[in-house]
Amino acid sequence: MFRFRLLVTSYAVSAYGNYLNLIALSLFSYEVTGTAFGIGAVMALRLLAGVAAGPAAGAVAARVGRRAVMIGADTAQAGAMTVLAVCGTRTPLWVLGAAVMVLGAGNTFFGVALRSAVPVMVGQEGRAHANGLLVTARSLATVLGFASAAPVIAHGGYGTAFAVNAASFVVSGVALLVLRPRTEEETPGQAADSGPALPWWRAAAGVPALLLGLIALRGTDALASSSHNVALPIAAELADAADPALYMSRFWVAWAVGTLLAHQVLKRGGTARGERAFALGTCAMSCSFVLAFTGLPAVALTVAAAAAGFADGWTEIVYTSRLQAAGDRERGRLFGLSAMAEQGGFALGTVAAAAALESLSPLTVVALFHGVAVCGALALLLALRAGRVDRKTTGVRYTRDQPTSEAPQEGEGSHGTRTGDGRLPGT
Repeated sequence: MFRFRLLVTSYAVSAYGNYLNLIALSLFSYEVTGTAFGIGAVMALRLLAGVAAGPAAGAVAARVGRRAVMIGADTAQAGAMTVLAVCGTRTPLWVLGAAVMVLGAGNTFFGVALRSAVPVMVGQEGRAHANGLLVTARSLATVLGFASAAPVIAHGGYGTAFAVNAASFVVSGVALLVLRPRTEEETPGQAADSGPALPWWRAAAGVPALLLGLIALRGTDALASSSHNVALPIAAELADAADPALYMSRFWVAWAVGTLLAHQVLKRGGTARGERAFALGTCAMSCSFVLAFTGLPAVALTVAAAAAGFADGWTEIVYTSRLQAAGDRERGRLFGLSAMAEQGGFALGTVAAAAALESLSPLTVVALFHGVAVCGALALLLALRAGRVDRKTTGVRYTRDQPTSEAPQEGEGSHGTRTGDGRLPGT
């Protein structure tokens, strides 16, 4: 676990560079393209590259190895950011487009390889704790990246911000090279049944309906999350026109504290968490985000944002741990589908939320989008209940979420998640 903690530290450094770059790249895109449409087009190109890479990521990792995929993704992204840092404001539009496509695809390849490798690195019994460490690292990186973007750009310009991001990828890649974590249950390339990269509709064909429901809800959650990301700057301006940055900082710091608490609770909870916990967490998260946009005073806003962060961290840890309960050969395909659903949902939601905010208030937009997520979570809960009732009529006895006739997978316990029926199980 000590080696994994070092990897988490390098991941946090890389994530910090990414969130710093989100701010810098948006402003830089406006400077290069000269239009607000250009910013949206660059963001859409990055997200679409990530969506397209999802179905291929698992197959590529099975061929060449997950560690090699992560190192390759870090190397490619570091190269792309170095090019932008060197070119500066003279960057041609096509170079900017190519760079953001590398960033989008590289992020997906790295994320799929990392999440599917966690059970190999720490064992099935430690996967929920490991996922909590990763969520904690990313939450801290989010706050630090957003908070430091303005001073870094102000004092060093876009070139410095891009150079910092490139260096963060180098740190991550070097850590993987030096630590050499075990990321495969078998030799890369021997997973013959993983086959070539399939279109998403064929890759989804072999996944049990319950797991497709989980992935679909995760995509719906991403669509809903895009609404509060787009609406928050407007809400901050309306609530505190004198200092909207302070409003946003307070919101995101409270959110990050909530995600930290989620990891601590799940680590010490002592009970397995499964599909129902994920669906209920999604409901709680959406309701908390909607509440945060109702014009609360500062203290109440902080509490609502922390509650949203807690539910956000909870759902991500439970969801990721649930998919990781699958066999080693299936995890890459599942996380590839998940990446496609999450990034596709966020991309669609970003465009739709921005359009809706032209005529609707931030509260209305956030409530509508998160209402969709709540409906999806309730549908999943009803499907889980119907499935359990149906099986009870056949005489199968249940213990919590799992039939007693089906033994739990090795290592599932206080920090794991129930795997239910399927052998195939994440702004």
